[in-house]
Amino acid sequence: MTDSNPSFLGRISLAVGTFFSILGDGEFAAGVLRLRQGGTAAAATPAPAPTPAPTPAPAAAPAPVLKTASPDAALQLLGLLQRDARFIDFVEEDIKSYSDADIGAAARLVHDGCRTTLREHFTIRPVRDEAEGSRITLAEGFDASAVRLTGNVVGKAPFNGSISHRGWRVDEVRLPKLADSHNANVIAPAEVEL
Repeated sequence: MTDSNPSFLGRISLAVGTFFSILGDGEFAAGVLRLRQGGTAAAATPAPAPTPAPTPAPAAAPAPVLKTASPDAALQLLGLLQRDARFIDFVEEDIKSYSDADIGAAARLVHDGCRTTLREHFTIRPVRDEAEGSRITLAEGFDASAVRLTGNVVGKAPFNGSISHRGWRVDEVRLPKLADSHNANVIAPAEVEL
């Protein structure tokens, strides 16, 4: 930053400092007004106190390397949920004209099919073994990918709080193997009755 060309942050700091100097010192305000009108500031006008240079921001951590996931497994799971639970049919149906009882009956069938599919193809376990509502302490270095802090998050670990959701993790995946010719984009083939 030079005196003739201050940086953006330097200009912000200068503007804030000058603003409060103008409010608090009438003589300084008169000098600024003379400068704005094309005159020169009086020699007796004190210069604004130099503002400290902003501290440089800490070096940013390198961006994580993002991997591209193949959509095939997600599409395969959608296909299994459609086959076993008619999941896509249920979600795509316009349910405005149905009664709550009809929707509830359909939701029960979809729920049972989805649950069966998940249990057949995945081993799913809670992230935390404690009951919801239990008080726990998270020590420094806890796995932030497995535990999300909510509420008034201030300071650093250890954190004391209550489990509002135990979370879920997949321990094992048992999706069927796919032939090279399988088109994963076709979640459910169209049916033609002859």
